[in-house]
Amino acid sequence: MVVPTYGVQEWLPECLDSLLAQTHQRWRAVVVDDGSPDESGEIAESYADADPRFRVLHTANAGLGAARNAGAHHLAGDPHWRYLGFLDSDDVLPPNALATLVGSLEASGSDFATGSILRWEAEPPLGLGLHEPPWMRRLHRPPRIGIGIGEHPEILGDVFAWNKLFRRSFWEGQGLSWPEGIRYEDQPTTTRAFLAGRFDVLPAHVYHWRIRTDGTSITQQRSSLTDLRDRWVTKRMAWESVRAHGDPHVSEVFLDRVLAGDLWRYFVTLPGCDDEWWRSLREGICELWSDRSLVHSGLPPVHRLCGWLVEQDRRADAEALMRYLASLHGAPVPRDSGSTAGSRPTGGAARLAVPPEVLDLSTVDPAALLLRDHEL
Repeated sequence: MVVPTYGVQEWLPECLDSLLAQTHQRWRAVVVDDGSPDESGEIAESYADADPRFRVLHTANAGLGAARNAGAHHLAGDPHWRYLGFLDSDDVLPPNALATLVGSLEASGSDFATGSILRWEAEPPLGLGLHEPPWMRRLHRPPRIGIGIGEHPEILGDVFAWNKLFRRSFWEGQGLSWPEGIRYEDQPTTTRAFLAGRFDVLPAHVYHWRIRTDGTSITQQRSSLTDLRDRWVTKRMAWESVRAHGDPHVSEVFLDRVLAGDLWRYFVTLPGCDDEWWRSLREGICELWSDRSLVHSGLPPVHRLCGWLVEQDRRADAEALMRYLASLHGAPVPRDSGSTAGSRPTGGAARLAVPPEVLDLSTVDPAALLLRDHEL
């Protein structure tokens, strides 16, 4: 296992203890101290002193992708390392995680295995404890063993580095590595792995993903221009790999169901954004979905509508819609089954019923308002 470490002295002992608690005890771990400014490196060394299965590699700070790559490279010449996994140092493995993943690969002969996860929202104000995201439950059920991407293209939405175990021969044979110097480095690499290999998809929970509320995690910084630009870079990298793969069905599923999947997180930060952030958001959307509007995507209905407004360069309307959504405090946007959207017919299909003081629906493409059967 590769455990990249930076500024996590509060959580690192729990992470490393979860390795010690594994029912599968034939593991080794290299903890990569990525120039951490706190006591993380010293904590890692104390674990290595107590248990030879831990190694510690101290590097100059270069970011998560570089730390993961340094750890994987450090292990490359060791014949005992048949499998390669990645564990973020503020998260933990449940006790049966490695046994589940190794057992599946030993039985199937697949190139890698991926399991489901539990979000760990234990800190205030969330306080939800451990729970499985519905979209992860959908992706990982039923179990699928030894499949290729054409049999389950939506699994490309399982973008995480850390709920997977790879055969090292596959990882090295495909020349896989993590992008460096950029955020959201997981998706380009996991996309390449799914496109290249045979894999096992398991419903078992093999990872506890801690959701930190201190504002320091990458996923809490989406309103910054750097974050948005990095996201577009990694989305482009993943999309280029999928297009090069050449399967039209996989490409369509990826564009609609996967690549668009996290855009709603950016939409909710629209109110009050600056001009440069707006331009970057719109340019990225128009580039990637130039031939296929977000109206066709798997986003929730109100975010499909917001995506259409962004495509049309209707910034004020998009911001008003997101302010309205925030004012509902989690309640759904009203729906109706009327035969018109403003003065434009919808054929009687159910649609969003955004109040006219928020958005003039007569100026909106009816397709951007329509609801699907499962959304009624």
